[in-house]
Amino acid sequence: VQLQASGGGLVQAGGSLRLSCAPSESIYSFNVMGWYRQVPGKERELVVAFRSGSPDYADSVKGRFFFSTDVAKNAVYLKMNRLKPEDTAVYYCNVQLGGSNYWGQGTQVTVSS
Repeated sequence: VQLQASGGGLVQAGGSLRLSCAPSESIYSFNVMGWYRQVPGKERELVVAFRSGSPDYADSVKGRFFFSTDVAKNAVYLKMNRLKPEDTAVYYCNVQLGGSNYWGQGTQVTVSS
């Protein structure tokens, strides 16, 4: 499975960005879809995971970040609102299929104060 992520950039605190992820296989085939982020020197952390029903968000992004999919475009999105400087990180699209994890190449999000 290949994942192409895009949409990162530089934004001021309080602004918004939308990340996109285009999987090479149908989103219906995945057991789990989600987004992670990582800053230098720290472990990669979960931002949101979607298995079924409602997405599970990290406490730090609840109410500000929103996970969605577009079946027609076969795409996964992360809408990030009210961004904070501490949201600065490389964001990775993630899917799980048949017990294996697949990662996108990462897209940098930088939030200036």
